[in-house]
Amino acid sequence: MSYVGADDLRAAALALTGAYEDFPFGPETSVFKVKAPSSGGTQRAGKVFALGDLDAEPMRISYKCDPELAPALRQANPGITAGYHLNKRHWNTVDTSVVEQQMVLEMLEDSYDLVVSGLPKYQQVALEWSAYVAKS
Repeated sequence: MSYVGADDLRAAALALTGAYEDFPFGPETSVFKVKAPSSGGTQRAGKVFALGDLDAEPMRISYKCDPELAPALRQANPGITAGYHLNKRHWNTVDTSVVEQQMVLEMLEDSYDLVVSGLPKYQQVALEWSAYVAKS
């Protein structure tokens, strides 16, 4: 079994179009957000798709999750719990020392897609989001 490390997780998050890392809760908590390129000088705040202390042992990362899927993931995997200090209906926290790397990275992408799917269509187009482009 292979487990994801902090550097790999950070690299995967930042490889997603429009993603950036922020530290609004202090230097110990990485908050990954997505923001479409601005047009017309308008500044928009990024939308959070993942957050956690990447230096913690064990490393735990919280992801946005479809509210219909979140409880099933928790029930099927002891390394996935309701979002820590987050809306338990929409967020899961993943213990990366228990959940395999592939699943952790898939959940990261799913969280990103869920957040981007809620952005206005013009922002989805600006991000060249594949799910939107595929529908066009």
